[in-house]
Amino acid sequence: MSTAAAPIRTGAVLADLLPAARHRYAVDTALVLGGAALTGIAAQIAVPVPGSPVPVTGQTFAALLVGSALGARRGFLALAAYAVIGMAGMPWFTGGTSGAGGASFGYILGMLLAATVVGALARRGGDRSVARTAGTMVVGSLLTYAVGVPYLALSTGMSASAAVAAGLTPFLVGDALKALLAMGALPATWKLVGRRD
Repeated sequence: MSTAAAPIRTGAVLADLLPAARHRYAVDTALVLGGAALTGIAAQIAVPVPGSPVPVTGQTFAALLVGSALGARRGFLALAAYAVIGMAGMPWFTGGTSGAGGASFGYILGMLLAATVVGALARRGGDRSVARTAGTMVVGSLLTYAVGVPYLALSTGMSASAAVAAGLTPFLVGDALKALLAMGALPATWKLVGRRD
């Protein structure tokens, strides 16, 4: 009898490696709420950026990891829960804030889109190798900025170039470091469980 792990079916994400449960709905609910909570906790890791109303946070990294690990549907639901619960008053947006609006709220909406797309890419193997993970993280980051930067400009009255200077440029190095972490963590996790496609 072979002890080698059987390859996981095509289209799986890391959350699909959990043992099958009789109450899959309860497991999915726990994963979604756990993803929302992880994003909320990571949002408290915040470093102010001089000249920008948007700090560097761990929030975007968490959102991309949640999307990759949970897949598009659960990733969307996790970030939607994070946004809705925070808008309802839970102080888990950046710096312990809550509520809709604010200069950085567009990034939360962008992360919702990014987690969904990154989750879809992960189902297609976008987190199985270093190169694929790099591409997946770049796409997720671009989507976050595609919503966050215009929202920043509209909410503050900044010009487009000022919004890019305040809401994109200062974060590129940090995003590169986050992508490097993901490039190491996600493929290594697949390798650890012995179920890479």
